[in-house]
Amino acid sequence: MKPLKIIFLIVVVITNSAFTFPSSIGDGYEIGDKAADFKLKNIDGKTVSLSDYKDAKGFLVVFTCNTCPYANAYEERIIALDKKYKLKGVPVIAINPNNPSKSPEESFEQMQERAANKGYTFPYLVDKGQNISPLYGAQRTPHCFLLEKTSNGNIVKYIGAIDDNYQDEAAVEKAYVANAIDAMLVGEEIQIKNTKAIGCSIKL
Repeated sequence: MKPLKIIFLIVVVITNSAFTFPSSIGDGYEIGDKAADFKLKNIDGKTVSLSDYKDAKGFLVVFTCNTCPYANAYEERIIALDKKYKLKGVPVIAINPNNPSKSPEESFEQMQERAANKGYTFPYLVDKGQNISPLYGAQRTPHCFLLEKTSNGNIVKYIGAIDDNYQDEAAVEKAYVANAIDAMLVGEEIQIKNTKAIGCSIKL
């Protein structure tokens, strides 16, 4: 095969790959970035934005869903984080990033049912059009983004998993999110800022 033909074929493959393969893990926010606000529909039919929380010191934005076994395993821990930290000014804001046309069990009605059955204490928002999860760079359910509210906007302080053991809460050795929030609230450096989110892939 002639060299020019080989080069042409390589260019074609690379060009096609850019359009056919999903975006890389690196897309989305990094630590220190300013996170955009959003206006999403909650399960009560009202819209929720970060700007609604005038007295907040920060937010734990959690991309989660109805059916993923990992998300289900962390459900009680997410509720516990909200109960503990919203009193300190850092509420949980949960967002379902899945496309219900591809995953019917992630419908708005089933989100309402799940939240009622499990006693969610936080907003559970619909990412209609799947615009917010790619913006943040969420890859899995659950995937956490800790934001600190500052005069310069909501700054990303931690990205990743809730802790180091989704299977057994009693066996957790590193409570990543709780440790990050505790450090943020007292102005200390967060020791672990990035971890790998363990969960189900998001259905866009």
